[in-house]
Amino acid sequence: MLSRLNRESLLTLVQPAKFLINGVIATIVHFSVLTFCLKVLLWQSAGLSNMMASVFGIIASFLGNRYFVFNNSEEPVQKQIARFVTLSVTLAGVHFCVMYVSTDIYGTDYRLSFLLATVIQTILSFLGNKIMVFKV
Repeated sequence: MLSRLNRESLLTLVQPAKFLINGVIATIVHFSVLTFCLKVLLWQSAGLSNMMASVFGIIASFLGNRYFVFNNSEEPVQKQIARFVTLSVTLAGVHFCVMYVSTDIYGTDYRLSFLLATVIQTILSFLGNKIMVFKV
C-alpha cells in the first residue's frame, strides 16, 4: 500500500514535468520546420509555412505524449489520434476565445493575452491528454 502511494505521488510530480519537456520539444520541432520552410525552401507565406510546421509539431506532441509522458501504447493508436485531434481543435478554440475576449473586447495587450491563453491551454491540454486521450 505504501509503495503504491509513493509511486502515485511520484507520478503526480513527474508527469507534468515530462509533459512540459515534451511541449518544449514539440515547439522546437514546430519552429524548426517553420524556419526551414521560410529560409531553406524559400516559401513566401509565413501562414502556409506555419500550417505545415504545426502538423509536424502536433505529430511530435502526440508521439511524445503517447510514448514518453503517459506511456500508454496499449490502446489502438487510431482511437488515441482521433481523441488527440479533437482535443487539439477544442483547445485551439479555447485559445482563440481567450485571445479574442481579452484583447479584442477588453483591450488587454496581445502578449499578455497570449500568455494567459497559453497557460490555460497548457493546463487543459495536460488534463485532457491524461484523462481523455491516453486515459491514465
